[in-house]
Amino acid sequence: MSNPRTLRPARLAMPVALVAAALLAGCGDQSKIDPETTATLIQPVARVEIQAVTITPGTRTGEQIYKSICAACHDSGAVGAPKTGDAAAWGPRLALGHDGLTASAIAGKGAMPPRGGGSDLTDTEVSRAVAYLANLAGAGYTEPPVEQ
Repeated sequence: MSNPRTLRPARLAMPVALVAAALLAGCGDQSKIDPETTATLIQPVARVEIQAVTITPGTRTGEQIYKSICAACHDSGAVGAPKTGDAAAWGPRLALGHDGLTASAIAGKGAMPPRGGGSDLTDTEVSRAVAYLANLAGAGYTEPPVEQ
């Protein structure tokens, strides 16, 4: 009987030899390789393009600001933020009035940074966002018009 350990190197040598032969078969006449086809075959499968969007200060509505900045915390109530539309949670805040609530949002309150983290927001834009968010909880604030 043969020893099974002596057969292992032979079993391994055959696949290695076949792979080496296949790789070497591609070598040779370079004139058959089309550089354009090669370039097409090695292109990435995806491409990411980043574009900077410039927003003119003062042109965003309260809803746009809410959706892009405020909703991250107010939709879920993260870090103690009053949830959007929760009249009970917003009641004491609404007692400050639109101007008081806007001043609080501009300065920052609790875990909320100044201007809700939107450092590029104008005071009027903060006022629009406050009106929009407070009105979802039952306030009747008038959102300042968007500058044209």
